[in-house]
Amino acid sequence: MTSEAIAPKKSIWAKITQSKYFVYVLISPLVLVLLAYVIYPMYKTFSQSVMDQEGALSFSNYINFFTTEANLESLRNSVFISVVSVITCAIVGVAMAFLLNRYEFPGRKFLSVLVLVPMALPPLIGAISFYFLYGETGIFPRFFQQIFNLEEVPFSLEGIWGIIMVHTFTMYTYFYLSASAAIKGLDLSLEEAATSLGSGRLRIWTKIILPMLTPAMVASSLLVFMISMASYTAPLMFGVQRTMTMQITLSRTNGNLDMSATQSTVLSIVSIAFLILMTWYQNRRNYQNQSKGTGVHRTEVRSPIVRYLAVLLSIIGVVVLMLPIMVIALISFAVDGSWTTQIIPAAYTIQHYVELFTDPDTWGPIWNSIQMSTVAVIGNIIFGVAAAYAMVRFNFKGKAFMDILIMVPWALPGTVVAVNMISAFSEPSAFAFNQVLVGTFWILPLAYFVRQLPLVFRNSQASLIQMDQSVEEAAQSLGATWWHSFRRVVLPIIMPGILAGTLLAFVQGLTEFVASILIYTPSTMPLSVGIWNKMYSFEFGTACAYGVLQTILIVIVLLVNEKIKGDNDTGAAF
Repeated sequence: MTSEAIAPKKSIWAKITQSKYFVYVLISPLVLVLLAYVIYPMYKTFSQSVMDQEGALSFSNYINFFTTEANLESLRNSVFISVVSVITCAIVGVAMAFLLNRYEFPGRKFLSVLVLVPMALPPLIGAISFYFLYGETGIFPRFFQQIFNLEEVPFSLEGIWGIIMVHTFTMYTYFYLSASAAIKGLDLSLEEAATSLGSGRLRIWTKIILPMLTPAMVASSLLVFMISMASYTAPLMFGVQRTMTMQITLSRTNGNLDMSATQSTVLSIVSIAFLILMTWYQNRRNYQNQSKGTGVHRTEVRSPIVRYLAVLLSIIGVVVLMLPIMVIALISFAVDGSWTTQIIPAAYTIQHYVELFTDPDTWGPIWNSIQMSTVAVIGNIIFGVAAAYAMVRFNFKGKAFMDILIMVPWALPGTVVAVNMISAFSEPSAFAFNQVLVGTFWILPLAYFVRQLPLVFRNSQASLIQMDQSVEEAAQSLGATWWHSFRRVVLPIIMPGILAGTLLAFVQGLTEFVASILIYTPSTMPLSVGIWNKMYSFEFGTACAYGVLQTILIVIVLLVNEKIKGDNDTGAAF
């Protein structure tokens, strides 16, 4: 009787999973989540920007925006900083990729490892380290001031060019990684054929090498542009008030919520417009390699002068790349208040590290970040994997739109995501179970979840694309239910991609500052905000000890991620 009772249930479930409508059962929770936490917050922000105080439709906020010099200057500065950051990161990243992948010289392998060091620096810590090194009161300006007995420092990083310098150092790795992969796949016979036909090196670069690198360059340009537009910590550290992210924060601080919503909407439009422009540019031509020649190999540098020069430049490169991490580690041992006019701190202690794990007030932000990142990542796994499976395995109406919708939070600056959350959940709504989420524990994990969903989605999608669908079909043909085959066959195969995305999402949660600074409360203060508050109160040692902990966590995640990719040949999508 028991088997007879169970059999019909299995049959019904099998019919459901084999139905062409099953995909809509699978994606309906995801659609609801995207509607509630992506579309609805964006709509609330936009509606706030086009409504007057009486609730009537009005474009006065936009008229005010485009007639106020402060807003226009902020927009120009943000676009200028982002475009120049893309150019400088491309020059440094592609040059380093070409040098380390095309030539063999002393110190190349060591430099190849250290060139990725900036990836281990959280954005806030990267900006702080550059300020300590090259700012007006930094180590190097003070060093040269004392060496030459000058009344003022001879140089310092400040203003817009200070921001661009920080962006270049911390973001060139995006170009380096994508360009390295593309250069390794270049067909050497194309260059040889062009050379035999009389083409010079400049023409080969402009007509063959750079066009073949276009897909990689476009992907990196998008990433760098989005991150630069969202930059908040570098303008904060180098005293540039006229950027869009700073103006949004200033408007909210002053209680001008309508203008903050307007500024957020304009910033979103600019970011999405750049996304569309770069996608259009990439799709103008076919960049597929049609020949069957051999891939690029490294050429050994034989000239003694060039070899010695390469060694010297490698040493300089190692020092430059390691300095930001070294200075953060050094100051983490400094006694608070002991570093005033000296070149480096005068007194040291290990007390900051002891307090990280023994002082409840110091440990609180660390534990908050761990909790909130974990909650966000659990949601990312559930919905990210479901979305990836639906996108790869099924064809359905609205598939392309959903793919774009999932990626929209990645294109939006963290400041905009925070403003969207405030606009949507500062009052009770059905999507918040009739509760006010702003000011509670849950608003930060929700913001992290929205921001990080594309990471788990893209990495899971990449693993599913590599998986042979016939393996899953074979399991089902042998009588396995859809859930059984998904759990016992699909998940183990795509687990490396899921883990890679999960690790990256977890780190993003631990280092998120831009969105956090707008929506945290004293009881939910995350680690990144704790670092900034310590900096603001001149507790540099504790702030840098926090930063060292963040950096160590990122290094561990990167090593684990590389191990996963190496063992399973499954790369991360980001």
